[in-house]
Amino acid sequence: MTDLPALLVAAPLVGSVVVMLAGLVRSESGWPVAAVASLVQTGIAAALAVRAFGPDPVRYVVGGFDAPFGIELVVDGVSATMAVLVAVVALGVLGYARAAGPRSNAFYATYLLLVAGLSGMSVTGDVFNMYVFLEITGLAAYALVASGEGGRSARAALKYLLVGTIGASLFLLGIGFAYVATGTLNMADLSTQLAAVGYASPLVQASFGLLVVGLFVKIAVFPVHTWQPAAYAGAPDSVSALISALVSTIAAYALIRLVFTVFTVDFLLTNAFAQTVLIAGAIVSIVVGSVLAVAQQEVKRMLAYSSVSQFGLVVGAIAVANGTALTGAVIHLVGHAIMKGGLFLTSGLVASATGARTVDDYRGLAERFSAGAAVFGVLALAMVGVPPAIGFVGKWYIALGAVEAGSWPLAVVILGSTLLTLAYFARIIERMFFREPATDTTTDTPLVTDGEGSEAGGSDADPSVVSVGMQTTVLLAAVLAIVLGVAAFEYGQLLEPTIERLLA
Repeated sequence: MTDLPALLVAAPLVGSVVVMLAGLVRSESGWPVAAVASLVQTGIAAALAVRAFGPDPVRYVVGGFDAPFGIELVVDGVSATMAVLVAVVALGVLGYARAAGPRSNAFYATYLLLVAGLSGMSVTGDVFNMYVFLEITGLAAYALVASGEGGRSARAALKYLLVGTIGASLFLLGIGFAYVATGTLNMADLSTQLAAVGYASPLVQASFGLLVVGLFVKIAVFPVHTWQPAAYAGAPDSVSALISALVSTIAAYALIRLVFTVFTVDFLLTNAFAQTVLIAGAIVSIVVGSVLAVAQQEVKRMLAYSSVSQFGLVVGAIAVANGTALTGAVIHLVGHAIMKGGLFLTSGLVASATGARTVDDYRGLAERFSAGAAVFGVLALAMVGVPPAIGFVGKWYIALGAVEAGSWPLAVVILGSTLLTLAYFARIIERMFFREPATDTTTDTPLVTDGEGSEAGGSDADPSVVSVGMQTTVLLAAVLAIVLGVAAFEYGQLLEPTIERLLA
């Protein structure tokens, strides 16, 4: 037994405490400590991934108490992927935040606490521990959203807190129903006990429904998505990138883990209604999220509604419940984290350099800030699904899985989602590359409201903030979106043993 799973969670937790203590000596001294903690965690995640893609998952029992009585950490190919994703994205966003801010020790401590919660959710093998880490993640995310200046961030954080608390409460109730039915909380043991109780049991069905709806809130599936646009748009750019890339992504991973590790495919086969609800939620999220994205003027809100649509694809893959679709779901989660995080960081970079924050502000951006326009264009086309970007590979696997399962309505919507995604990104691409810049885009940009009474526009340009680290981070995101797409099919083959175990 290796201690690496425990160290994966402990590294950012210890870093968070050290950052707070360092703040007592010197304010704004937290970035170096946070960077070291993130580097250490990235190394641990990489070492875990090497072991987890072997024939058996990596297991660790906290306190030496054997499962199912002890708290177990389990790392297989999927959870190792999520652990590496959390570590790499957190490290990248941290590099961006050094110049972009926020820079207080409290911010970096909370940042590392969020990373610890996400890492714990990735590797836990206990449903109650998953709830604990979900709450840690939520509390840290609320605080980070509120770290922006002005009332907009505070209102967004409050909305996020209220809606997120409802989701977490439903999740906890679902765990309670499962415990009443089985008397255990270990995921592997739960799977066995739930099968013994019977998938037609009202307790089991109620547990599944509550757990799924609770995670739907955290993932931001329509219509329980309302916290997401406000949180993404109201938070500082660094925070928007981090939570858009990771928070809903790990919640979607948790849904995969619960559906296939705890309830198993047999539950979906026994309860056709549950599968129908998942498919319906996926289709509605894909379509409505895209339509709402098209209607937005503020870039960050457009990207937020885009995430509602993109996570609908993942829910659809879970509902299809075959190996091809599930492989596509994992690839899509990785791709979405890189691409959407990169888009939020690039939008922040563009805003710092030019003051542009609305779709119309991006007029002539290729002339005013060619590097920002190029990176945004590459990441936008990757999100649309243009080969060879990773956005194409994930959608391809999910659509193919839907066809294999005979779920034709979902397959048609998935294929149509490419055109829907193109509809809102084409507006920006056209303005960036085929329009002349406005006479004065920095100081005279008209302000628009974000739908909540706040103003957003091109009045916050500060080119002095733009650093080499910020530009390097967004460039790496664009490069990764292409490189990972080229390697994704080989990764899908590497993932096959883990997917087979999940579906067994």
